[in-house]
Amino acid sequence: MGMNAVPFKDLTPDTYYSEPVYIDESYILLTPETPLTSSLINRLAEWEIRELYTDGSPLGGDEEPAAAAEEAEGDAEGRPVTSQTAGDKENLERVSAFYGQFLKYVDSVYTRYVTKGEISLKELSDKVKTLCDVILENRRYILRVLSGESGSPNYLVNHSTRSTILAIVLGGHLKLPPHRLIELGVAAVLHEIGMVRLPPQMYMADRKLSDNERKSITAHPILGYNILKDKQFPLSICLAALEHHERMNGTGYPRSLTGDKISLYARIIAVACSYDAVTASRPYKEAREGYAGMVDILKNEGKQYDDAVIKSLVYSLSVYPVGSYVLLTNARLGQVIDVNPDNPRYPIVLVLGSKTPDGKETTIQTSETGVRILKPIRREDVERLSQAKG
Repeated sequence: MGMNAVPFKDLTPDTYYSEPVYIDESYILLTPETPLTSSLINRLAEWEIRELYTDGSPLGGDEEPAAAAEEAEGDAEGRPVTSQTAGDKENLERVSAFYGQFLKYVDSVYTRYVTKGEISLKELSDKVKTLCDVILENRRYILRVLSGESGSPNYLVNHSTRSTILAIVLGGHLKLPPHRLIELGVAAVLHEIGMVRLPPQMYMADRKLSDNERKSITAHPILGYNILKDKQFPLSICLAALEHHERMNGTGYPRSLTGDKISLYARIIAVACSYDAVTASRPYKEAREGYAGMVDILKNEGKQYDDAVIKSLVYSLSVYPVGSYVLLTNARLGQVIDVNPDNPRYPIVLVLGSKTPDGKETTIQTSETGVRILKPIRREDVERLSQAKG
């Protein structure tokens, strides 16, 4: 093979190699950031592998970070443990800055309508097109940004921005063509525009609403529809504002529509809107963790939501949504940073406090037979446990 042979007897647990390690000339076993675990050595013995091949040299002992060695434990299948790219932090910061700018733009859309009665379809479409491009290229980053704290004291602005990003992610998974994704995004930005015709104390209240106030709130889809119709927005966008509180089983409002009688944009926004309502902070309630929100939506009690859209939510965010903090079966803490397109139960997790030999942050592909997520953890608990370790 032209590479150096490493006899089986010389294999040492928790060793990193400076170059890839192969079983034969076509089957790569380890990448440089992946440790050789005890369980993998045992598996090689079962396979009766007598030697491995590499152009590199072992980096065990003092050169191996203790955190990474701990990470290897429990990786029963020796699944690849990958490192984030060097630009990961920079990408996250860049996307976070873009999110902040888009949040400000949505704020300006609502403010301009309230103060001047103006909404520009072309300007909004152009901005949403840029958002679609950013989401397409940076979905894993923008979903992590979305899982953080809200960036505006205005609930309507936060909710509309977050729902828009989620709706576009779902629409992309549902294979909507670009022009329809833009329409969906515009509809999501404006789906709550009718709220501005109501007293602010209703939608900004730091308390539960009275029965009469709740009844008044249910007028906002009709108010939004009328606003957008007056501004000559496409019917598909107007209907999304009108129908985003309709439910598949007919229990929604304002028209108690059922099933396919509800427009597709409205069905998508209904799931995005409901997921955000559960997981984002509101003036009168604390946010719930992404996993709890996902479980709520997955229950789909009474079949309120479109099954295809719920499936898209799970496959786009995973059962443990991107941004969630989790406890792994190897007792390490992690944060979900990307989905596994083949199985939403086993997302990709950033292992907190763990570095590879080259100083990069360690990420793992969770799996049924390797390291798995044991349970979700609240952000405050992660901070508390991290301080305790420190």
